[in-house]
Amino acid sequence: MKCLVCKTGTMTPSTATYFADLKNCMIIVKNVPCQRCDQCGEVLYSASVSEKLYTLMEKAEVLASELTILEYDRIA
Repeated sequence: MKCLVCKTGTMTPSTATYFADLKNCMIIVKNVPCQRCDQCGEVLYSASVSEKLYTLMEKAEVLASELTILEYDRIA
């Protein structure tokens, strides 16, 4: 699949670190599966990964302290 941003790179399976700045805390999720452009580095998450991240952010907003760092493989 070609990159939607730079139009020249190829998207390849990889992992990324996801950052979310919520109202009362900052969440960092390491090693999130994604597609990454080999040219510009753009990251694209699948629908299922995006859904899991969204669900996690809803829960974390209520439960998290000021800064929380999570490992994707342990929470997904």
